[in-house]
Amino acid sequence: MCSEGIVERYVNFYTDFAFKKLFGTEINKELLISFLNALLHGREKIEDITYLNAEHLGTQEYDRRAVFDVYCKNEKGEHFIVEMQKGEQQFFKDRSIYYSTFAIREQAPRGDWNYELKGIYTIGILNFSIYPDNTDFYHEIKLIDIDTKEIFYDKLTFIYLEMPKFTKEEDKLETLFDKWLYAIRNLATLMKRPEALQEMVFTRLFEAAEIAKFDRKERYEYEESLKNYRDWISVIETAENKGVAKGHAKGLEEGIAKGRELGEKEKAIAIARQLKDMNIDVEVISRSTGLDIKEIERI
Repeated sequence: MCSEGIVERYVNFYTDFAFKKLFGTEINKELLISFLNALLHGREKIEDITYLNAEHLGTQEYDRRAVFDVYCKNEKGEHFIVEMQKGEQQFFKDRSIYYSTFAIREQAPRGDWNYELKGIYTIGILNFSIYPDNTDFYHEIKLIDIDTKEIFYDKLTFIYLEMPKFTKEEDKLETLFDKWLYAIRNLATLMKRPEALQEMVFTRLFEAAEIAKFDRKERYEYEESLKNYRDWISVIETAENKGVAKGHAKGLEEGIAKGRELGEKEKAIAIARQLKDMNIDVEVISRSTGLDIKEIERI
């Protein structure tokens, strides 16, 4: 058994196990439906979803392998790719674009086709900031005409939630969306269900997230996932601290700039080394760190 030990009552939403259990299983799909409806702010009402194969192989041998956290479509045929991202990646935006192409290509039926596509949403719940100089935590991106600023294509949507910037406390929660983000951010630190989260969907959430109700297999899988999450955070913090220290050693602006560069590189190498020790596939490590596969193999 994992030796980490668990004192929390509810799972940490940022772990792979918790995210996929709560948002990626048929038995709990009402949770994902509620979250997506809240995220879309009433623009449409999702009644049901069908989970799709989250692992895709490219059409050619040299195509890269893609694994999504949660991949589903609603009753209208619109596709949703939902990911929880624990740490910053060098080519995170590239990865988001790349993943969306699978939802585009697989809509092509056999035989005649007029190229009409259903909507595609790529959603990233991020435990880091991609826009550090922007105080907004919600970012929605579409293809636009640069000159007119009008939306060129409204069926391809990227939504990023920068969770560190969501700081509302319980007494400030107003919408169902607020409540979902509060639950995601604070679930692991709560010992009881907050008074503000009285909707029936949160009854289901807290029941499904209670660690004491896990069977032995689930408990072990969660402990392993929690350990990996903590190791990941530790590796990132250590690498960042080393990068800052080297930056100060170089002195002033040039030293800080160089330190950041070294810190990012050392962070990527340290994370890759940690993931290799966990026997993670080198292609997954490459996507997670931005390092070349050959470089990873030399570590």
